[in-house]
Amino acid sequence: MRSEQEMMHILMDFANKDSRIRLVTLEGSRTNQNIQSDIFQDYDISYFVTDIDSFKENDQWLQVFGNRIMMQKPEDMELFPPELGNWFSYIMLFDDGTKLDLTLIPITEVDHYFINSDGLVEVLLDKDTLIKHEVVATDRQYWIKRPTAREFDDCCNEFWMVSIYVVKGLARKEILFAIDHLNEIARPNLLRMMAWKIGSEQGYTFSVGKNYKFINRYLPNEDWEKLLLTYSEDGYQKMWNALLSCYELFRKYSKAVSENLGYAYPDYDKAITNYTDHVYRSLT
Repeated sequence: MRSEQEMMHILMDFANKDSRIRLVTLEGSRTNQNIQSDIFQDYDISYFVTDIDSFKENDQWLQVFGNRIMMQKPEDMELFPPELGNWFSYIMLFDDGTKLDLTLIPITEVDHYFINSDGLVEVLLDKDTLIKHEVVATDRQYWIKRPTAREFDDCCNEFWMVSIYVVKGLARKEILFAIDHLNEIARPNLLRMMAWKIGSEQGYTFSVGKNYKFINRYLPNEDWEKLLLTYSEDGYQKMWNALLSCYELFRKYSKAVSENLGYAYPDYDKAITNYTDHVYRSLT
């Protein structure tokens, strides 16, 4: 695999030589000092250009970055509608394992880019001195945020209400339906509540990572192991066990947040737990 120095040299050399490219930024984990570097980090690069259509005419110019084994152009897909407006991106994996996410942005949208940035940005090249303010990469936007009382109640409400659909799916022997509701809605709210509890006790000055990938650093071992068991879903009994473990963890962490922040704890916990127990016992 090419070193970071080699890859950045290729990216910057191309940008310096192409007069259509006026500004270059680096985004993502490579700008985040709180993330340990490894060989799997993407290169998230944006080229701000004067003539975006000339780049889109063909893909030959991309060969300078290496031998691609796969490429995706999200803004040129039919099944998944584009979301970046006038921007155009190339997601590329090269034969040496290097991955490059390259986005072309019209130079006229510089202000829009920075207004909507998540903060993890470094300016690598500014040929026209367009950036008048200091740009310092920060992951502050991803720090755990103190929930309002309404947000706390909404999270509780969503978790317990969606759990009904998981119960229904299991009772009907519709396991994919049950798995989907547990994975897509119920567990994410459990993870949200766990992060809130961590923040309420350790402060709101750090992130637990994208998709909560670092949350295990802040959990007791027994809770981490119990959380992992909720991902065992290959069968109805394991799904019931996963759901009930989610109940146990959510109750523990939401009660802690309630106490730490002085928010009212919802009474429907007991009602939904009794409902679930009744359905479960009727099937066994």
